[in-house]
Amino acid sequence: MGQLHYKGYVGSVEYDEENNSFFGHVLGLNRDGICYEGATADELLKDFHDGVDDYLAHCAEKGKTPEKSYSGKTVVRMTSDLHQKAASTAHKRGISLNEFINLAIAAAL
Repeated sequence: MGQLHYKGYVGSVEYDEENNSFFGHVLGLNRDGICYEGATADELLKDFHDGVDDYLAHCAEKGKTPEKSYSGKTVVRMTSDLHQKAASTAHKRGISLNEFINLAIAAAL
């Protein structure tokens, strides 16, 4: 439906027709969950901001490094043939396989 952005975190926006309310969760977190809700868009946004702020405060209090939405690390699975072709093409272009994959994704977007 949509996305919210705050302090480097990205949150989903969904609508619950049965309860006539909005809800969502911070995307891209692996171990920590941040959920929020609101009857209006303004309430949803406030609860999202409060959830992120509370999470960051909790991490600071515990001396824990906060997890970030989309750390920039991902595992890409492909066939061995495609892997070989991508690595060979990257080598011919004088770039790393990682850079080649980033360029390919950027071009597709």
